[in-house]
Amino acid sequence: MDFHDLIIKRRSIRRYTDEPISADHVRLILEAALLSPTSKSARAWQLVVVEDRQRLDQLASCKPAGAVSLGKCPLAVVVTVDASKSEAWIEDASVAASYMQLQAADLGLGSCWIQVYGRFASDGTPSDQFVQECLGIPENCPVLCILTFGHPDEQRKPQDTEKLKWENVHIGQW
Repeated sequence: MDFHDLIIKRRSIRRYTDEPISADHVRLILEAALLSPTSKSARAWQLVVVEDRQRLDQLASCKPAGAVSLGKCPLAVVVTVDASKSEAWIEDASVAASYMQLQAADLGLGSCWIQVYGRFASDGTPSDQFVQECLGIPENCPVLCILTFGHPDEQRKPQDTEKLKWENVHIGQW
């Protein structure tokens, strides 16, 4: 599959089969993040790989809506960055997360981005603090997102390129 086909077909997947992800595929997904570009080559991202069912269920409580797929995936990667090493930590973490999702799609796996930064658990605790406490992540490493991965147990239609918002593209000036 070429890159254009990949980005058309990649969709957020929230339901997964029970089939585990091979160690080789996990390595390739993580390698994609480690190869991602960062501001000033800071490479300050940190990745926490979670496969333990009990821990995944616990993480699913990081916010009241939108984190349900954590309780159903075989693998999650928490994306965080040492914010003291990069002022562009949100951008660096976002690129790393996107690379992982594209690599997973290329491997025929599904993924879903669960936004953590700026969200709150049902008791009002900031979601990133909830995840930090759950996984022992230092305070100087805010959590941007959690990515879920697995073999898809749902079918999603590819993006419809006829619906692209070309009116949002401005050439030369606004």
